[in-house]
Amino acid sequence: MSAEIDVVPVAGDAAAGAARLHVIRTATEPTPGGSSPDDGVYRSLFDAIDEGFCIIEFFDGPNGPLSDYIHIQANAAYARHAGIPDVVGQKVREMVPDEADGWVELYGSVLRTGEPIRFQRELVKTGRYLELAAVRIEPPERRQVAVLFQDVTGRKRAEAALLESEAQFRAFAEAVPNHVWASLPNGELYWFNRRVYAYAGAPAGSLNGAGWAAIVHPDDLEHARTTWQQALESGDIYETEFRIRRHDGTFRWFLVRAEPVRKDDGTIANWVGTNTDIEHQRSQAAELARLAATLEQQVEERTGELMAAEEALRHSQKMEAVGQLTGGLAHDFNNLLAGIGGSLSMMSTRLAQGRVAELDRYITAASGAAKRAAGLTQRLLAFSRRQTLDPKPINLNTLTSGMLDLINRSVGPEIEVETAGAAGLWNTCVDAGQLENALLNLCINARDAMPNGGKLTIETSNRWMDDRAARLRDLAPGQYVSLCVSDTGTGMAPDVVARAFDPFFTTKPIGQGTGLGLSMVYGFAGQSGGSARIYSELGKGTMICLYIPRHVGEAEEAQDLPPEPAQPQSLGSETVLLVDDEPLIRMVAAEQLQELGYDVLEAEDGPSALRILNSDRAIGLLITDVGLPGGMNGRQLADASRVGRPDLKVLFITGYAENAVLNHGHLDQGMHVMTKPFDMDMFAKRVRDLISA
Repeated sequence: MSAEIDVVPVAGDAAAGAARLHVIRTATEPTPGGSSPDDGVYRSLFDAIDEGFCIIEFFDGPNGPLSDYIHIQANAAYARHAGIPDVVGQKVREMVPDEADGWVELYGSVLRTGEPIRFQRELVKTGRYLELAAVRIEPPERRQVAVLFQDVTGRKRAEAALLESEAQFRAFAEAVPNHVWASLPNGELYWFNRRVYAYAGAPAGSLNGAGWAAIVHPDDLEHARTTWQQALESGDIYETEFRIRRHDGTFRWFLVRAEPVRKDDGTIANWVGTNTDIEHQRSQAAELARLAATLEQQVEERTGELMAAEEALRHSQKMEAVGQLTGGLAHDFNNLLAGIGGSLSMMSTRLAQGRVAELDRYITAASGAAKRAAGLTQRLLAFSRRQTLDPKPINLNTLTSGMLDLINRSVGPEIEVETAGAAGLWNTCVDAGQLENALLNLCINARDAMPNGGKLTIETSNRWMDDRAARLRDLAPGQYVSLCVSDTGTGMAPDVVARAFDPFFTTKPIGQGTGLGLSMVYGFAGQSGGSARIYSELGKGTMICLYIPRHVGEAEEAQDLPPEPAQPQSLGSETVLLVDDEPLIRMVAAEQLQELGYDVLEAEDGPSALRILNSDRAIGLLITDVGLPGGMNGRQLADASRVGRPDLKVLFITGYAENAVLNHGHLDQGMHVMTKPFDMDMFAKRVRDLISA
């Protein structure tokens, strides 16, 4: 503030100001009898207060009567508030010569009139802004005025800064292209920039208070009010969308947003809001939504066309694969059937001629063809992962060691066979016989890939598959044991690797391979919970690895293969229940059992067999097919029979892949399985062993 600014009346708490003046007047009035008040009393009083206090006494100076005054008393707070120390004894015209006239005029009027005053004024010399109260000390002849004051410089500067900030805000708000408005903490709108009034065509000031509701679309007004009230109560940012009327009566959509302006103590001083026209954006959004809906329909139509094309391609590929499979089956089975049928025809001819001595040759040929047909079926089931497995805990190092002689004989002397068994190899649970077949197939394939000799390596290792490694091998993450057969042969081209596991696919000349060896290995690995992979490069050899899940437990002791069974002897009068829906199989099996001396009961389905089992008839063994008609399979029949006969022994005979029905080879105690077709002598021996066990 400059020195030209004169008295500024204080519009603050009038009661507080009056109280201060009353204290001054009371403390300075003469006591009854005309004597002066006790100096010690009011000096102690005013030295104790926080506000500055002084008593000035006027005198006649060079500028005329009562034209100067001197400070005759002051409390300790005077210097703190005014910024001038040791004021007692100082004359105003010496202390602040440039401001003296103003101060003399103010306090002189109090002395002349006896009316107290309260005002604010800047003490230019110290840059302090003071709030003051002055009262005459009676009687007037004393020429004394008491002054009580405090430093309000910080407050005045804050007020000035606020005024400047508000002025800047208004200038900025008028300059921006948006609608801008302001609200009191209670939500009462008190200011809008000119753009709001220009847009709405409303007189300035008409939108203040509740007037703003007049330009909001009636359908949006309740929502606007509710969300505004919620923001006021929570102190959160206010943001919503509603329509505002233009001066021509058109309503346009606006994004309305307001933020609270907070004081230092966190309370809300006011709100500042903006309205942003989003009519164009909403129109675009609606158009985009329409286009999106249309595009979605177009995508669905196109996707349908692509799916139809893909389905047609898959069907074509499927039919090609089926054609390849059935063609291979027809070729191999026709050859086998020709051998069997020709042998039977020749046997019939020789019987008619009475030349029975020549029958053995044809019987041997037909039996060999039947066994090859059974082997072909077994390979197909292995590829389709539907063969019946009998998994047992084994150690692959033990299995490969036991097969070395057979492998060496199979690959010949020109092939060097080497094994690399991992130390501490984990056990696996797998069908040992099928794994031996798979390993032998891999070794023979490796031999064929090294026509000029080479090196064949059989390697085992523990493998811990993380997510990435397992995903590359189509496995679940976890622990596996790998069995790898590698050769130094001709290798495979990438297109051959891609098809090597397909059934009946072979690169060998016609008549030198069925194309089922690798497909059987692949199917067996998958059915055992693992996978098979080929790693090959032309001219550098091939490695084929089987990955089998780890089994936590002890491996079973390896057993020597049993000798070829001799014709079993009759065991007497035990009763066997034979259940099979195929009459020919029942007939052959029943006659074989009857020749052994067993009493045979026959049933063609589960319910019929269960009626026999529920009778009092003693039964030593239940022989049942797994796949039975009548709504009850062989496993269900066996389980039902053990309700009343818990110790009944069961032999499952199966020609298909009911491995899941048989709990994937995990059979209950006293349950066993044989796969069709089987040698009748082996069948007879298995029955005798089970009954006599």
